[in-house]
Amino acid sequence: MPSVLIVCTGNICRSPTAEGILRAALERRGLGGHVRVASAGTHDYHVGQAPDARTLKHAKRRGYDLAALRASQVSAEDFEQFDYILAMDRGHLRLLKSIAPPNARARLGLFLEASARWNGEDVPDPYYGGPEGFEQVLDMVEEAAERWVDRFDAEIDPAKFRLERRD
Repeated sequence: MPSVLIVCTGNICRSPTAEGILRAALERRGLGGHVRVASAGTHDYHVGQAPDARTLKHAKRRGYDLAALRASQVSAEDFEQFDYILAMDRGHLRLLKSIAPPNARARLGLFLEASARWNGEDVPDPYYGGPEGFEQVLDMVEEAAERWVDRFDAEIDPAKFRLERRD
């Protein structure tokens, strides 16, 4: 079963948004029980807290219920327990690389590396901005989540992506 941990700074805006959206996308495609998804923060600012109220509000408008999520912090064990650890921006990715144990199992990368529209870009932090920032995060994450589901689907059942022989 593929597993993914999505990481931002405090785990109250971007990464819980990505966790909720990725889970919903997996469910829509019938893969909900086949991929483990979680999120965490690089810092312990909000451990145990629910996502930011604005995050909850904007996600809810699009049909995502993130209310049950609680912030946690990345741990050394995460590098062995997850196949992918995906950072929401380059700063998070640099930090993750610096704290990753030698020979860690997890593959580190950016969440938007799967995106067709925002490939390799940072997901901007909406925390200090207005409503448009939360909407932009949702737009970016929704698009990239669909591409991640494609990748996970291929890992779960590679036969789906084999070319058929034509006579």
